[in-house]
Order: sequence, then structure tokens, then C-alpha cells
Amino acid sequence: MKYIVCVTQSPDTAELPKVTVDQAESGNQGLELITNPWDEYAIEEGLRLKEKQGGSVLAITVGPAGTEGALKSAVAMGVPKGVRVWDDAFAGSDALAIGRILAAAVRKEGDYDVVLTGKTTVDGNGALVPVALASALGAALLSQVAKIVAIGDGKITVERLVEEGREKVTADLPVVIAPVKEINEPRYASFMGIRKASRAKFDVWDAAALGINAGSVGAAGAKVAWGNLSKPPAREGSVVLMEGETVEEKVTKLVDALMAEKVI
Repeated sequence: MKYIVCVTQSPDTAELPKVTVDQAESGNQGLELITNPWDEYAIEEGLRLKEKQGGSVLAITVGPAGTEGALKSAVAMGVPKGVRVWDDAFAGSDALAIGRILAAAVRKEGDYDVVLTGKTTVDGNGALVPVALASALGAALLSQVAKIVAIGDGKITVERLVEEGREKVTADLPVVIAPVKEINEPRYASFMGIRKASRAKFDVWDAAALGINAGSVGAAGAKVAWGNLSKPPAREGSVVLMEGETVEEKVTKLVDALMAEKVI
């Protein structure tokens, strides 16, 4: 069995409010990047599948030099090997193009059984890359996966989170899986894993290596572009003290105020 985990970097959620509109538009957010938190669940599940079923696991990321952090996190957690995919022609790629690039990298790696990816990124928050990736591969997409029930004989059965609870579905391999946090608890990187990651060297695959037409990706191939970007207005709040002679009077005023604001 071969498992491939797609990972990326994103700003720490605590740092996102500091990003200005100009920084977001330029792509230079001026923040220290971390492994996208949703990708950690994908990494962990890839490792668990390898440990239970045997086989191999590989981490792939798309990004220029200096964005190997997500690959190093995967290696520190236990993934043996990682590959960085980048070409100057990839700059400006939208979710559809990123899906195509990742699909080309997966196909270059050869036969695979399961591709795992974070369900979304904490900065873009579009949840479109898993869809684009599965479409480009011609594979089934299993999103909102909270548990892998069984895998084998060319099939996989999972439990998906839905509004009313959970549903169990079975699909033919290969598949693309976008898990949710209920699927596992990502392991901490071991000391030896961190040391190995610090020394890790990663192959780089460009457009030529992947057989990608530069016109189908990057800014030239993007189908979606930001026309306008702005931050929401700052929230305003106020404090009102409910006065009254008795507790009952104060409660009555509080309930009336909540009803006036349509809170209740």
C-alpha cells in the first residue's frame, strides 16, 4: 500500500489578525509560517495506515525554496521521505492549479492507494484543493472523514461527519481523503525525528519533471483572482449594568434587553 500526504504551510492563527491587506495581496505576510494545522491530522493518519497496513508513506508540498517547513514537520513525526514541488511558472496558482500540480506529482510517484490532505488551510479557508486534486486524479474524494473503518481488497470504508451525525461509505481505491480533527490525535515529534528532519534533504520537481504545461497553472492558468480584499470592520461592544431594587427586577431588565437585541 502506498500513502501520499499533501502538506503546506500557513500562518499561526494567532498571528493572522496582524496581517494587513497589502501583505495578503502581495503574498508576503511577514509572519513565521507553521505546518497547516489541518495537515497534521492527514500526516498522522498516513502514518497510522502505514503502521497498521504496511507499505510506504510520502509527503509532498508545493512551494518555493524556504517552504520546506511542512515537509520537515512530517519527517519529524515519522514520514521517511518528502518532495518539494516548485517552478517559477507555478507562482500565482489558484486552488484548481494547485490541485493539478499535486495530481501531477502523485502520478509521477507512481501507483498509489490513498492520498491524504488537510480539509482546508487556516489562511485561505477555501477547502477547494482536495476537490481539485481528486478531480485531476480521477479519484473519489472522501471529505469530512472522522474514521477509517477498513481498507483492503481494493476498497476503503470510512465514517464521515455529516450534519445529523455520521455516515459510513465505501469507495474503490485509489481515493483522496480529507480528514477532520475527530479522526485522530497527531503525535508529537520525537527528539530523533526532529534531528532527522533538521538534516533532511528534499528532491525538487519542476514543471518539466512533472510534464506540466506552464500555461495551465500559475497566474496564466488561474480561473479565480481576488478582485477586492478588505478586512471586516472591528467589532464594537458595550457594557450595560442592570439596575434594580431586587434580583427579580434586574433579571427582568436583562431578559428584556436580550429580547430587544434578538439574542433570545
